[in-house]
Amino acid sequence: MLVAFLGVPFLPSLEEWYSGLLPYPWLLLSQFLIILLYGQVCLDFTRQRGVFFTPRPSLGKPLLIFGWIYFGAMIIRYVVRMSFYPDERWFGGAIPIFFHWILAAFILLVGYYHWVETRSKRGAEL
Repeated sequence: MLVAFLGVPFLPSLEEWYSGLLPYPWLLLSQFLIILLYGQVCLDFTRQRGVFFTPRPSLGKPLLIFGWIYFGAMIIRYVVRMSFYPDERWFGGAIPIFFHWILAAFILLVGYYHWVETRSKRGAEL
């Protein structure tokens, strides 16, 4: 938002941040929703209670599968981008891709938590 609306000079240009796949207003809305969701997940983990902290077997494996697919798709996106724009290798136009890697890593960590916690509880019950 700082680059798009205020033209802050010390940050990379909008072209570096924005891939153009979504109209900017929709992208901005989706980013706010993601921040709210991830913020709630962090809050639940900080308080050690809540919907996202309570281990659920139905959540761990699906989050891990989705997280790895998402992460892998962004690796493929990076490779494809670098093959189409070799003059921008290694980092040109990759800011959105790196942020997607961070989002995927967050999903993988939450999924791993649910997977491990539900497995350890099932093992303790046996």
